[in-house]
Amino acid sequence: MTTKTTKRFGHAVLVAGAAMGCTALTAGPVAAELRIGLIETMSGPQASSGEMILNGVKFVIDKMNAEGGFHGEPITVEVYDSAGTTTGAAQQFREAVSDEIDIVIQGPSSAIAGQISDDVRKHNLRNPRQKMVFINVAAGAMELTGERCHYHSFRLYPTPSMWAGSLVEVMSREGTLGDKVYSINQDYSWGHDWQDAIVDQADNYNYEVVDKVLHDVNRIQDFSPYAVKIKAANPNTVITGNWSNDLLLLMKAAKDAGLSVRFATSNLDQPGNVANAGAAALGHYNASLGSPALGDGSFAEEYKAAYGRVPVYNDISSVVAMNFVAAALASIEGEGDPTAQQIVEAMETAMVDTGYGTQTMRAQDHQFQMPIVVSRVSKDAKYKVDGSDMGFSPVATVSAETLAYAPQESCKMTRP
Repeated sequence: MTTKTTKRFGHAVLVAGAAMGCTALTAGPVAAELRIGLIETMSGPQASSGEMILNGVKFVIDKMNAEGGFHGEPITVEVYDSAGTTTGAAQQFREAVSDEIDIVIQGPSSAIAGQISDDVRKHNLRNPRQKMVFINVAAGAMELTGERCHYHSFRLYPTPSMWAGSLVEVMSREGTLGDKVYSINQDYSWGHDWQDAIVDQADNYNYEVVDKVLHDVNRIQDFSPYAVKIKAANPNTVITGNWSNDLLLLMKAAKDAGLSVRFATSNLDQPGNVANAGAAALGHYNASLGSPALGDGSFAEEYKAAYGRVPVYNDISSVVAMNFVAAALASIEGEGDPTAQQIVEAMETAMVDTGYGTQTMRAQDHQFQMPIVVSRVSKDAKYKVDGSDMGFSPVATVSAETLAYAPQESCKMTRP
């Protein structure tokens, strides 16, 4: 199977082949009944993250098309490069509107997710006969299902309270959390929410937050001063929501400083982190929406056959999210192009049994309710990462019921 890439009007058009089960990029108009638009960072320093989201989306859509697509027609995926900015995302959203996209999907960056969500809401108010649905598969800021929630927006990703809650729950059970926790996070909505979650969990799990640090986002080239501060605070565990270079460089600084502290995060399986941490990564904890080590191994092998590596990080998050979308779409009856109303109703009522827990969608705020798998870095892991002798061994799964929180009062969703 081969993939041909052609750019058209600043974005690529992917028409997944129903017969071949592969994805081809074409330059002409397409006749698919269901059109999905991925607005993602496909250029610039964060392009590797966007590529992982794209691969996860393609992985699921390819399988859907191999099984007949949507109502017998192949599903089209159009890729729009936001270049990692809200301005770029807004511009590409206008392209998606012109292309009559049914579902807009976006991954990392809560700022970009907020931009697209607002754009979809405004578009639907102005164009009641051409409504779109927004599905966020990797942006976790609380406001997205709080004050910025709306009927046509869904989050298929945990919030910081869910991520942090899963980590402290499992580490507390195992006796590895300790009574002194250090919080270091990025200075924007996502990092603020992580810090709040770490502080809010302290009384429930009997630990003291010995320090709270917020730093500039993806601007710091040397985290050694932060490593010095961590060492001076002498915590048992460092909990962080950092991602991209801010986690890669923090891991490197921790190794260089000889820190003997345990780290816990939801992004440690981002490629390069274990390599940067070296042997010091052993015993660190990572939370994820799934694990290639669970089940019969078919997911890991199929993904490796498609993309040359075992799934990690955003590969896993996007595949889990898109599998839920696929289940919702499969429940829509009838023929032809689905309406936004049909998509919303299907998403709100979908239920997926993952084998390690049940996934549903909470109708009040459109927040995904899902289990989280917590793993520990180990040399005994089934799949090694970063060319090292270490990988992620699942320790426990925390149920959706355990992680659920009450819908935020700031979510004032208007339903038809």
